[in-house]
Amino acid sequence: MMQLLTHVIRVFVAVTFIFSGFVKLVDPLGSAYKFEEYFGADVLNLEFLSPFALQFSILLILAEIMLGVMLLVGFKSKITVWSLFFISLLFLFLTWYSAYYDKVTDCGCFGDAITLTPWETFYKNVILIVLILVLLLRMYDIQPILSDSFAQRVSLISLLVFVGIVIYVLRYLPIIDFRAYAVGKSIPEGMLIPEDAEKPVYEDTWVYNVNGEDRTFTTEEKPWSIEGATFVDRKTRTLVEGYVPPIHDFTMERDGEDITDLLMAKEKLMLIVAYNLSMTSDKGMIKIKELADRAMESGYSVYCFSASTQEDYEKLKSEYKLDFDLLFCDETTLKTIIRSNPGVVTLNKGVITGKWSWRRAEKITFK
Repeated sequence: MMQLLTHVIRVFVAVTFIFSGFVKLVDPLGSAYKFEEYFGADVLNLEFLSPFALQFSILLILAEIMLGVMLLVGFKSKITVWSLFFISLLFLFLTWYSAYYDKVTDCGCFGDAITLTPWETFYKNVILIVLILVLLLRMYDIQPILSDSFAQRVSLISLLVFVGIVIYVLRYLPIIDFRAYAVGKSIPEGMLIPEDAEKPVYEDTWVYNVNGEDRTFTTEEKPWSIEGATFVDRKTRTLVEGYVPPIHDFTMERDGEDITDLLMAKEKLMLIVAYNLSMTSDKGMIKIKELADRAMESGYSVYCFSASTQEDYEKLKSEYKLDFDLLFCDETTLKTIIRSNPGVVTLNKGVITGKWSWRRAEKITFK
């Protein structure tokens, strides 16, 4: 009976790690952005690690998915299970920290495929730790499938395939897009809030100085009505998040004017998305220039979509003889829209019809 239970746990843990690793493997930049948040000054205060967020992300993703495969086929079971235990402890700490201190509200443990709250993620990791502890106690029941050599070959082939996927998606775009900006999605529809949507609930805590002493009050206590009380501070805590639309930080600003509605009505719109213009490559901008010229000849309205300043864009515009204007948007939103910098997005009345890395610019055709 215990042997059967061990096998069930083994398969469950293995599949969980393989799934979790795969949804991040197809979009490693998404995980890198999450690690940048964790390394930030207001979270773990490890900003010196931020430049290595992508490398750290890739290593952790490969470790996660490979440990899942190795557990499933029974390769190096002792090393595998102990490694799973320690990597789960790391995840447990990060998710506890996120939940307890309300930092990095979406840890990205399942990439963009499944969104969990910090506490849901923490409890998920607690369950995994318990199951892995069972596997540690029943290590002798974890035997290779068919043979040691078969388990070794499957593990090696899997590693080569996974590394190949990482190289491909970093060079081009994620092979599966779980985000709200995937091809076929409507941006205007993604911004809508249903009339019957759950409303957010907040709790205010007030700090007033009364008779020379700072005291904390609830809203119901109406501290502002206390004679002689002086306002010091107010803190707001979210009790219920409420409904958050899939797309909630999308704006298209030109010279300080929001022209989102105007552009979302266009049938032929091309956005050259570059969250940071200083990080674009010369080769990339040369290709983008050629693509933009072809697009405008085909009747497309073309804009650069960036979080950089107008001054930065004017330098780039002059250098590459660009014939289109700049639109401003939040950097995080731009990174979510497309993982390439620059990347190309085409839209028809707000519906995304195509997404490409700049490396594929010459392959884009227009009807």
